[in-house]
Amino acid sequence: MDEDFFQRVYELVRLIPRGRVSTYGAIASYLGSNRSARVVGWAMNASFSKDEYVPAHRIVNRKGLLSGKQHFGTAGLMAQLLKNEGVEVKDDRVLDFKACFWDPNKELQANGSV
Repeated sequence: MDEDFFQRVYELVRLIPRGRVSTYGAIASYLGSNRSARVVGWAMNASFSKDEYVPAHRIVNRKGLLSGKQHFGTAGLMAQLLKNEGVEVKDDRVLDFKACFWDPNKELQANGSV
């Protein structure tokens, strides 16, 4: 994938509201690249070097696990950022994941964003 795909990932992730989470796979699916969840992960890893903020802490795996937590510099920072937004996290897992899940395919279908 190229920088354009990463940029589209960043634009989409910036639309996730505070207190909600999405998944690598949901982001890839919305962008028309169903099998590129791993590439979305690579984009999240690279997002820390971007000038414009990307709320990478809002991206978790399909089970609600904080699978990218090691890229946040300090232990527990990803969980703390989510907790600061009202997302309950225990043992590196989003509690009530279904209630917090933001699916761009459903949330954005009406306005065709990104």
